[in-house]
Amino acid sequence: MAGELQQVVGNLVVLEIFSVFNNSLFGSIPSSIFNISTLKSLDLSSNQFSGSLHLPWKLSLFNDLEELYLHTNQLSGEIPSSITNASKLTVLELSYNSFSGFVPNFGNLRLLRWFTISKNNLTGSTNFLSSLTDCRNLELLTISGNPLHGILPPSIGNLSSSLESFWAADCNITGVIPHGIGNLSSLLDLVLDRNQLTGFIPPTIGKLKQLQVLYLNGNKLQGYISPNICELSNMGNLYLADNILTGPIPECLGEVKSLRIIYLGSNKLNSTIPSNLWNLKDLIYLDLSFNYLSGQLSSQIASLKALNGLDLSSNQLSGNITSSIGSCQSLEFLSLSINKFEGSIPPSLGNMRGLSTLDLSSNNLSGLIPKSLENLRFLQYFNVSYNKLEGEIPTDGSFVNFTAQSFVNNFALCGATKYRVPHCVDKKTRRSRRKNVVRLMKYILPTFIFVIILATVFILVLMRRRKLKRLSAPADDIPLGISWRRISYIELVRGTCGFSEANLLGKGSFGSVFKGTLSDGLNVAVKVFNLELERAVRSFDTECEILSTIRHRNLVRILGCCTNIEFKALILGYMSNGSLEKWLYSENYCLDLIQRLKIAIDVALALEYLHHGHTFSVVHCDIKPNNVLLDEDMTAHLGDFGIAKLFGEGETTVQTKTLGTIGYAAPEYGSEGKVSPNGDVYSYGILLLEMFTGKKPTDDMFNEEMGLKDCVHEALQENAVSEIVAPGLLAREDQYFSAKEECVSSIFSLGMKCLVISCDERINMMQTVAALQRIKAKVVASTTRRQRYALSNITRGQ
Repeated sequence: MAGELQQVVGNLVVLEIFSVFNNSLFGSIPSSIFNISTLKSLDLSSNQFSGSLHLPWKLSLFNDLEELYLHTNQLSGEIPSSITNASKLTVLELSYNSFSGFVPNFGNLRLLRWFTISKNNLTGSTNFLSSLTDCRNLELLTISGNPLHGILPPSIGNLSSSLESFWAADCNITGVIPHGIGNLSSLLDLVLDRNQLTGFIPPTIGKLKQLQVLYLNGNKLQGYISPNICELSNMGNLYLADNILTGPIPECLGEVKSLRIIYLGSNKLNSTIPSNLWNLKDLIYLDLSFNYLSGQLSSQIASLKALNGLDLSSNQLSGNITSSIGSCQSLEFLSLSINKFEGSIPPSLGNMRGLSTLDLSSNNLSGLIPKSLENLRFLQYFNVSYNKLEGEIPTDGSFVNFTAQSFVNNFALCGATKYRVPHCVDKKTRRSRRKNVVRLMKYILPTFIFVIILATVFILVLMRRRKLKRLSAPADDIPLGISWRRISYIELVRGTCGFSEANLLGKGSFGSVFKGTLSDGLNVAVKVFNLELERAVRSFDTECEILSTIRHRNLVRILGCCTNIEFKALILGYMSNGSLEKWLYSENYCLDLIQRLKIAIDVALALEYLHHGHTFSVVHCDIKPNNVLLDEDMTAHLGDFGIAKLFGEGETTVQTKTLGTIGYAAPEYGSEGKVSPNGDVYSYGILLLEMFTGKKPTDDMFNEEMGLKDCVHEALQENAVSEIVAPGLLAREDQYFSAKEECVSSIFSLGMKCLVISCDERINMMQTVAALQRIKAKVVASTTRRQRYALSNITRGQ
């Protein structure tokens, strides 16, 4: 049902229940509806009602009203204080609107059971919570996602003993968690994440015997994790990540058999992993990453048959990776990166058939990569870089999709050319070579030495002649990449229909790009340089030099070239979905949140390879949406290396007069001409903000006082990320709104780390890739968690 709700609805004078839930009604709520004095239940939720909520000052006409559902609309203005006159109200749901101003005191509503005001723009203090202590039947209280300030008042311990759910996430709440929280004996859900809470976790929290969900992550809590938390024998989800907690993980935590999800990452915990933690046989996800945990990985991990995700990255764990981990056959996400693990990779990892992410990078692992990993047909992300591995890289299964970036900085790996490692030599070839060496030393060497002397003289003469010839050769005699094709001008003319406008894909600073078809039927992109421009030839030479030395799945691949005195062109892989610029700003195209995140990861992987995975660092110098191209699978490829810089050994910065694009270039690049990998990091940060705000850094709304970076920084400070995010990425009616909002907030925070003014203080692209992978894993895990929570609500009749 769509349209506006008419004033005539007020003529229904004898009516007890009125519900238009989940329709497409819009406009203001007719005031006449509040004249129906017999009404007991009014449900206008999940529509598009807008404007202020106009209630009669004396709501005594609503003597019988028991339930008022207005959530998930577009209502604005202040919450009318006259609502408190409806003394029989048991349900008041105002969440997911745009209400602003202070929250009235609701102490008059003594029969209230459900009270929700989450996801509005309500401000002021949290004092209204004290007024709710008079509501002795209160079961559900949610205030999350409002820019409130203040503390949790000590009187919170005097709330109803019937309270089952208290949600106050992302509310700018400061101060400590009151000890009186332990008085809420019926509490099932306590959600206080993403605030600014300080101090210790109160030991009285152990009194909440019925508690099932505890979210305290994203605060500034410190001290030890109190052993009293182990008294929560019904707890299923424990989130304490992103705090300043220190000391050991409580040994007793393994006795809380009901635990399903444990997030303790990004703290300062410094113990070993308690052995009885592996007794939690129903555990689904365990995150202990970014701590100072030491010791070895216990073989008892095999008992976690239901484990879906395990993140132990960025700790100080050592010893061998136990082969018993292969018994965790439900595992989909496994990260043991940035530790001190040694020994070989256990072949038993191949038993985890559902594994989609496996990160063993930055350890001291040695030996071979097990062939059994080829059985992991769902594996999408694999990383064993920065180890001491050797031998042949597997080629079957998911390994056909992996790039050199997965294997960089190892001891002696060999395999296919695409991995940028030496070719493998089998045992028979080695034995044959050994015999040949003996034969050479015994019979051929004396004669060969004489031949070498004569050949050396001849070669020196020949080299001198070639050098003279090369110096006098035309500039278009460029070196080709190993697999490049030299394509004739006639073939390009035919393949592009004479470089017709119909085949024009776009124009750049130094020329135009056309779609073409080669004589063998291959579709390509032909980048034709405008030689009338002074810098075009230099740009062509630069791209040839750079692209002949690099190869990565997220870089645009060069197939060949066509060059003579009057014409220069590069033949590139054709990207059927065009540029990221088109997908961000054309009305006929759109990208959802996950697609944007995947593209951001693709570009980050490309830059990680250029900066860290190549013999010499390559700085792109012009990161922007127009240089990010999408293939038929929407995989992103970074292109246009016309002003890139290839660093020599030992170089960290160079000076240049080459300019990047206004709005994307790093400060030190524009002011000093100083080029380094850190400049690409800055440009990537701008790209990241642009992708998720839908605003170009040169948009008219920005000026010298307020740029894109400043706008995002202000939104993060005010917890107003949803106000600046690109249209269509966040919808309040989306059941995963909170998880997606947190994802965007994390992406913006990462972007700000890329945009630090001092280039030496910016994070690098290896850290950026790792952070994006964690964000992606977390939003997937949060979505799964929300589904479970919704299911539990249905089970409880909510």
